[in-house]
Amino acid sequence: MRKMLTIISNVLRGSASRNGAELISESSTLRAVLQLLAVQGEYANLTAPHDHDPDPCSLLKDPQPSSPSVSPPLTEIPLNTSVEYRALGHTTSGQSGDSGSCNRLLTDVAQREFYVEPVMTSGLSTSEELSLGPSVTVRKSEREKPIIPIIDVPPSPALITAKLPMTPVPHPAQLTPAVANSSSDVTSTDPLTSNCPPPAGSLQGPDNSFPEITHSLAEETALPEPQLAGARVVVSARTYADFTPQATFDIKKCDLHKLEEGPPLQATLTREEGLQYYRTMQTIRRMELKADQLYKQKIIRGFCHLYDGQEACAVGIEGGINLSDHLITAYRAHGYTLTRGGTVREIMAELTGRRGGIAKGKGGSMHMYTKHFYGGNGIVGAQVPLGAGVALACKYQGNNELCVCLYGDGAANQGQIFETYNMASLWKLPCIFICENNKYGMGTSVERASASTDYYKRGDFIPGLRVDGMDVLCVREATKFAAEHCRSGKGPILMELQTYRYHGHSMSDPGVSYRTREEIQEVRSKSDPISLLKDRMLSNNMASVEELKEIDVEVRKEIEDGAQFSTTDPEPPLDDLCNHIFYNNPPLEVRGTNPWTKLKSVS
Repeated sequence: MRKMLTIISNVLRGSASRNGAELISESSTLRAVLQLLAVQGEYANLTAPHDHDPDPCSLLKDPQPSSPSVSPPLTEIPLNTSVEYRALGHTTSGQSGDSGSCNRLLTDVAQREFYVEPVMTSGLSTSEELSLGPSVTVRKSEREKPIIPIIDVPPSPALITAKLPMTPVPHPAQLTPAVANSSSDVTSTDPLTSNCPPPAGSLQGPDNSFPEITHSLAEETALPEPQLAGARVVVSARTYADFTPQATFDIKKCDLHKLEEGPPLQATLTREEGLQYYRTMQTIRRMELKADQLYKQKIIRGFCHLYDGQEACAVGIEGGINLSDHLITAYRAHGYTLTRGGTVREIMAELTGRRGGIAKGKGGSMHMYTKHFYGGNGIVGAQVPLGAGVALACKYQGNNELCVCLYGDGAANQGQIFETYNMASLWKLPCIFICENNKYGMGTSVERASASTDYYKRGDFIPGLRVDGMDVLCVREATKFAAEHCRSGKGPILMELQTYRYHGHSMSDPGVSYRTREEIQEVRSKSDPISLLKDRMLSNNMASVEELKEIDVEVRKEIEDGAQFSTTDPEPPLDDLCNHIFYNNPPLEVRGTNPWTKLKSVS
């Protein structure tokens, strides 16, 4: 050990003898460290292991020379002297048991095959302590990933000047979202780090956080070389394999009517399902907010009923049925058009009446259609008997399909709905009646409009469920239960989804004259369906914050693209006005606004 310290001291003293203005040459440094490692290996062979190791760097911090001939201590570094050292990627033949953590530290660094070349400059005082840093820790994942070090360098301005010997790290704004936004995973408990200003040119921002350099270990590529950047550089090896593939969550119990058993009290969610639900709900939310903006700019005209706040209903129902099943709803239909196969471009273009709209620009907000989706309908409650007719066709054809009929709490008092209940129950139709109870009709609360607000019991002889409509998993499990009820030949079932809409009934309704802003904000903060799903996934390690932020960025880009298309796509020509009145019919003449105006209709 004494020989090892002598080598280091002689090298440093030789550097100081050249007036402190020149760095140690690279060759001399390499030779010195190679000698140091060789002596260290010999020393390790002669040393027995100890039960308790001393301070890892105590031998280097305060060496005690045994004779006057030993060079001055390492802490005596002359003013304006720069010292350069390098941890080389050479392995040693020393045994695993040695007398101190400092020796093991050097061996550990050498065996990791990393190249670190910091330059430490002493320029503020005649004495500066030289050490290997407060700690060199190793993070190892649960699945035995290759060991990646976290290198802590003391952030003293007099001690550290970062020199990157390889390609410079780009600014966080130039990194991909997964890298640039990953600083939240880095937490520093070093009091020096929190009080010390960042060195010039470092990656340390004003919030004392550092970007996390992410490297996928799923690909068989070499690990990146760690780079010193200010006080800390973290190299993370987090991959998709680190995430939880699925998790089980407790969900709210449903209220039952004429049912002995209800949906389960737990729901299993896979990572893929969670990411898909999150993306779809975010798309609906952003699309509705963009529609609100375009309407206020008078780009969207006519009626427009927004769906933001109720995203869990559409996504949860779609998760509980098949694409081959059928669905019909009222005029609050944008979200269901998306889940039934429509695109953002088609929906936005339909809102603005453009030729590329999902109904060729002739339907607007209330009349959108896709395969197995029979639209938004403008007449209050009229879609319910139409849906019963679709369910009758499913039973007649015997294809094991069903129809979901949706209506709001405002339409729940329509007489035609009760007539449909009767027919569906008599004929045992595979029909799921769903009342989306968003607490308010056209400017009126449900308590002022209905003598009984237990809408799931309105079917009387039809069994019913009351479901938490702000939880996508609760809606999904209830829909699965209802679908199984219908497919088994038991007839219709009634569901009430307790949900909430953030906007008013329509664009002519500000939505704040009959409810307070504090009420809306409370629902947003406590029961928002997107936030609930996001919290579940993050708390169970099913996704990362950066990954969800990437989805948000992609969704915003898709919405902006759809909005751009909806304002630049041409309007349909007047000749298309009467087209597509009938399906698969030969052309026919249609009377116009007066008996002398003749228009041609083609299918």
